[in-house]
Amino acid sequence: MPLTQLCMPKHLYAHLAVFAANLIYGLNYVLAKGPMPDYVQPRGFIFMRVVGALGLFWLVRLLFKKSSKINSVKIAKKDYLRLALCGLFGVCLNQMLFFEGLLRTSEINSSIMMTSNPLIVLILAAFLIGERITISKIIGILIGGIGAAMIILSGDRSAEGSSLVGDLLILGNSASYAVYLVLVKPLMKRYNPILIISWVFLFGACFVIPLGFGQFREINWEMPPYIIGSIVFVIVGTTFFAYLLNIYGVSRLNTSVVSAYIYLQPVMATMFALVISYETKIGGITYEKVLYTLLIFAGVYLVGKPGRQSKLSG
Repeated sequence: MPLTQLCMPKHLYAHLAVFAANLIYGLNYVLAKGPMPDYVQPRGFIFMRVVGALGLFWLVRLLFKKSSKINSVKIAKKDYLRLALCGLFGVCLNQMLFFEGLLRTSEINSSIMMTSNPLIVLILAAFLIGERITISKIIGILIGGIGAAMIILSGDRSAEGSSLVGDLLILGNSASYAVYLVLVKPLMKRYNPILIISWVFLFGACFVIPLGFGQFREINWEMPPYIIGSIVFVIVGTTFFAYLLNIYGVSRLNTSVVSAYIYLQPVMATMFALVISYETKIGGITYEKVLYTLLIFAGVYLVGKPGRQSKLSG
């Protein structure tokens, strides 16, 4: 991408938006872990998160009802299926796998596993939109995959293999989010980001409500203020603002660029975990994990070298 193009305000704002979203996600690894499982179970948490954010997104649409940029373009019938799939992968499966995985593994392990996302995005782009896979990309995928596998195998097994299960769930979360990024990109060329995200969450809620309502009813509402604050942050910050910032970035940047910002999450999550972590029983920072993380970074670098990627379309 030319330097002059990057300096244009719309690209600068898009980069800042995606940076801010990943800063929020980094903090989310720590804050989202606190309420579970003593006060709320994962699916009950997701129920609150999705329903709360859905109300906020549609409130924004209501406030800007007269805006020609948001509501003037009607969604084509053929795009409702894609929106439903975005709701399934980007909201339901993404969040279910994340919260179930976070409950079983450490904040740091979770954020490291998410660095596999750019690799998965590029693999899906090759299969779904025909992006060419070069030798360097194949080598990068192999190196990144080895790094992710070694992190999984090196996890703490003291809790009857819970770390292994948690790491695999987070890896599934990364894959579902990658599917979402690839699916949502073509919609960004035709519709306003707020219009898209409001429909994505509406479809996502249709999947989440039946799965999460039971645990929502079991929530222990006798919570200390810091737990309430964590829940509010996850609903308003991580779900509403972060999704909004991210989809704004996707509308103006290549999907692989947006996914590359996930590299910030392990750094941010580690910093926040060291300062305000709720627990440190499972996992932690070791020289081996640093090495395996560097393998993932090296793999992604080889896969996504500048000038070797075609812009996503579909």
